Amino acid sequence: MRILGWLFVGAMLTATGAVVMQAQDAAQPVGTMADVMTSMVYPAANDLLLSIARGGPKDEKEWIALQRSAVLLGESGNVLMMRGRARDQGEWMTDAKMLVDAGAAAYRAARAKDLNALTALDAPINASCVSCHKQYRPNVHPRS
Repeated sequence: MRILGWLFVGAMLTATGAVVMQAQDAAQPVGTMADVMTSMVYPAANDLLLSIARGGPKDEKEWIALQRSAVLLGESGNVLMMRGRARDQGEWMTDAKMLVDAGAAAYRAARAKDLNALTALDAPINASCVSCHKQYRPNVHPRS
């Protein structure tokens, strides 16, 4: 009976993996990398960083707007990891994951209206951008 159970679990995992691969194959880039950066990453990161620099949101409307920017920032990291977008499976994926993590933490902070947690994200948000740009945009951040 145990063997049948393990065979069933193995078949389910194989089927799940096939569905994930089909979903990845169905994902289709729409714009260029520059479009993703200027339409998603830069506006979301700028909204978060400007809010932090200004002392945080002042009212419910600003907290909600910050939640949206945080989701956009985090999900943009996922977009950067898509097949057809990812430049490599090394540093690119690490940097994109940093963006996802920073966006997720910003979302949690905005949902909780936790200004201290939000303020603590200034460095991680900047680090995710600078790390990637140093590696993949050496004309902007010359390597030392």
